[in-house]
Amino acid sequence: MQQQETIIQVNKIFKTYRLGEVHVPALKNVSLTIHKGDFLIITGRNGSGKSTLLRQLGLLDKPDSGEILLKNKDVTKMPERERASIRLKRLGYIFQEYALIAELSAVENVMLPAMMLESSASCRKRAIEVLKKVGLEYKIKNLPRQLSGGEQQKVAIARALINHPEVIFADEPTANLDSIAAKDVLKVFKRLNEHDQSTIVMITHEEEETAYGHRIIKLADGSLV
Repeated sequence: MQQQETIIQVNKIFKTYRLGEVHVPALKNVSLTIHKGDFLIITGRNGSGKSTLLRQLGLLDKPDSGEILLKNKDVTKMPERERASIRLKRLGYIFQEYALIAELSAVENVMLPAMMLESSASCRKRAIEVLKKVGLEYKIKNLPRQLSGGEQQKVAIARALINHPEVIFADEPTANLDSIAAKDVLKVFKRLNEHDQSTIVMITHEEEETAYGHRIIKLADGSLV
């Protein structure tokens, strides 16, 4: 049996937030492994630490202690400039509120991360290709206000794909969608995982959505259960 390539290794991370004079433990002694090609679902109640964990995995925040290894390199000890470069070049992010720029078309929104690395001409070509991949080849010139919620989230997915990320992080990507649009978006994730072997880490609190992944971890009060 072929050994799976480890993309991210998390070793005993802790994270506490300070709210005034109160210390709130968000993550407590969390360890996990993410392999290439995983579709990992993180679930749990509100306040369980799901988004905090995703922020650590995606280099958007640092734990108070413990290790996070990205292909055997401890990213918690890297300077912020190096972490920012990794976020741009090697990781992709999708959030529940889409985070699109209202004045830019679909293709222009998708191009943005790539324009920090290469010419606009090559960026536009690749942006159109990834919009085709998510089924929006006929909406490339539309502004966000001319798109449905599901279509806006697909634009956000395409934007996350533009720089060929090693891991795609999705923080409750269907939270603002109706059930039909949510299923459509989840099918895009499933197709990316199965056909392109994309590694996906997704947060959800919807029980029925866990069926789309093939690994599930549950958090409760900052700990894995």
